[in-house]
Amino acid sequence: MKLDTLIGEPWADYGLVDSGNGRKLERYGRYRFIRPEPQAMWAPATENWRAQGEFVPASDEDGGGRWVFAESVPREGWPLKWNEVRFTAQPTPFRHLGFFSDMAPVWSWMREQVADLDQPECLNLFGYTGVGTLAMATAGAKMVHVDASKKSVEAARGNAVLSGMTEAPIRWIVDDAVKFVAREVRRKRRYDGILLDPPKYGRGPEGELWRLEEDLPGLIADCRKLIDADSRFLFLTVYAVRMSALAIGELVRQLFGDLPGKVEAGELGVREETRGLTLPTAIWARWSR
Repeated sequence: MKLDTLIGEPWADYGLVDSGNGRKLERYGRYRFIRPEPQAMWAPATENWRAQGEFVPASDEDGGGRWVFAESVPREGWPLKWNEVRFTAQPTPFRHLGFFSDMAPVWSWMREQVADLDQPECLNLFGYTGVGTLAMATAGAKMVHVDASKKSVEAARGNAVLSGMTEAPIRWIVDDAVKFVAREVRRKRRYDGILLDPPKYGRGPEGELWRLEEDLPGLIADCRKLIDADSRFLFLTVYAVRMSALAIGELVRQLFGDLPGKVEAGELGVREETRGLTLPTAIWARWSR
């Protein structure tokens, strides 16, 4: 299987300014932040980074850490914009800022896949704060947004308000993704497109345990039952470094290979503004008709 790279380019409200020595410097609107980045193994363009805040990782391997601020930053967040979508950015305890900027080329690609359909119906699993959901909704899609975190779904609803999308045809659902998809299969539902962005580990609203390596194959198999020959896409992103794009590509190929269209896999990356190099961030696999 040939691997491809989807590269996120800078836009007005976001840019990867510089990277290196295991860190990255990014701009989020008028604020700059420094975050750990193990894949930035090269030297940065300059050592003189200035930022409002930096996330300092813990000494253990559990992914903990804390933000250290050199200047005042609105703790309630500040608005950013991607095309028609408005959303709130703010430092979170999980080292990111409330959305995943490297998904921008995925949002654009999904919109292209359904551009000729009248109100395509799409499903966003592990939808988080809803930027992907709103990217599709502003392009005319009827969306089902599912996340196990009530707080995340509330944030997604808030982003819909910012975007002027309170009346958009979006179902906001707090639920375990595996259980929700299983129920949709029993209901014999279908979708024109499905986006999955699963975490490595997670818990559902009733304590359901999610382990990526163990649970992903079954979830993708059930997603296949929600897709038919007239559907347009399934897009899967994985941020677990130990997994391979070839592995998830083969998983999708075996389950979707009977459908017309093609299966592809590769890496996500973000283009650095200073030198134009690509910082890898995740792996992906997709089926499209």
